[in-house]
Amino acid sequence: MSVIERKFLLQVPSSTENLAIVREFLNKVGQQAGMGDDEVAKVQLAVDEACSNVIEHAYGHDSSKEVMVRVSFDHETLRIEVIDTGQGFDPSSIPRQELEELVAQRKTGGLGVRLIQKLMDEVHYEVGPGKKNQIRMIKKIAR
Repeated sequence: MSVIERKFLLQVPSSTENLAIVREFLNKVGQQAGMGDDEVAKVQLAVDEACSNVIEHAYGHDSSKEVMVRVSFDHETLRIEVIDTGQGFDPSSIPRQELEELVAQRKTGGLGVRLIQKLMDEVHYEVGPGKKNQIRMIKKIAR
């Protein structure tokens, strides 16, 4: 039996107003992938946070820039890439603390990265400031 991979791409202006479009896009792709509502919600939250970080930190709320969300899936795995050309980000600069600990301490900053890591099965960063920054996230599809 051959594996069929489905691919989708969404490119939106860098504005928080467009996060609803990103969430709806992920909802439709998650449904096509056969994911349950709970798993789709986790993916939506992780990608929403990644896109928010791009809008705020990489682009400084410059709506003339664009955020690209690329999604592919097969029968086992959903793969998401959030791509920008803004200011780079070094995820290793954030101290390693558990999300629950950060929340208990009422810390700000770094929560989004921890949240993304908690919600997704794998998270990888590629940073090329001004050229291409990419966060790759993987979620196993529960059947």
